Amino acid sequence: MIQPVVAIHGGAGTMSRASISPEQEREYLDALNQILAAAQAVLARGGSALDAVTEAVTRLEDCPLFNAGHGAVYTSAGTHELDASIMDGATLRSGAIANVNCVRNPVLAARCVMENSKHVFFVGQGAEAFAREQGLEIVDPSYFSTPARYEQLLRVQREQPGAAVLDHDGQAMVAGMQPAAAPIDPDRKFGTVGAVALDAQGNLAAATSTGGVTNKQVGRVGDAPLIGAGCYASNATCAVSTTGTGEMFIRMVASYDVAAQMEYRGATLEEAAHSVVHDKLPRIGGKGGLIAVDGQGNVSLTFNTEGMYRGHARVGEAPVAAIYR
Repeated sequence: MIQPVVAIHGGAGTMSRASISPEQEREYLDALNQILAAAQAVLARGGSALDAVTEAVTRLEDCPLFNAGHGAVYTSAGTHELDASIMDGATLRSGAIANVNCVRNPVLAARCVMENSKHVFFVGQGAEAFAREQGLEIVDPSYFSTPARYEQLLRVQREQPGAAVLDHDGQAMVAGMQPAAAPIDPDRKFGTVGAVALDAQGNLAAATSTGGVTNKQVGRVGDAPLIGAGCYASNATCAVSTTGTGEMFIRMVASYDVAAQMEYRGATLEEAAHSVVHDKLPRIGGKGGLIAVDGQGNVSLTFNTEGMYRGHARVGEAPVAAIYR
């Protein structure tokens, strides 16, 4: 009998443990546990893996602690550009959107693309128009802004002019930077959220959403909305959602590579995830991690950074969340 399971991530990166209070750490763990519990409840009542990952990522987008939806980081122009993708392992149907700035929950728009259009990927104004046609909630771009993210932009522009904060590996930034008020330093964090799930029918699904990287060039798109790079699901192998240096995950087709290693060389889920995250990505400077689940309910939460916001919940068991190694 299949035991349904859901796993989530809220980004990976460099730890700032020295500047964190137990209360701040608990805030992140509580958020992860609450989101896991909500997605777990979907599976417990017989809901689909698609519904579970949609529930999880929608809630991650609504939580300002994470870089997706409300709380998304700023571009170099002081704007927001949000991306998301979703994939159904049973049918290989998928949907994605990129560079939107008024759709409250990008993952819902990605799901509408998958279910209600003949296409896979919409961007920019076309994606926003499609979301409006689908009756999704449209918000003023200021909805995504938070004071903490704006200060983060100003700090990066002041200390590292011209840099898109993406691939720092733990060296301290310029002296005088204010300590990060998060367990993972927001200035050295790969900010993506995602979820993967296995339901009682044996179907898999994955979804990924992001606000991009702080101070990125306008129009840049990372791996999060790209099927096969930041998101992939097939009942034949596994469901995967990634977080990290997007350009490197794109070049490695990282999420599909996990599935391909399982299918073509008979690797287990953990062997395939380890190969991608610890062997292949580092060869080109790829940092970050991924979450994955296979059809037997095996879960992998694998990362090559100092930490990753992550957790999983099996139906009938208490959710488990973690930040550090």
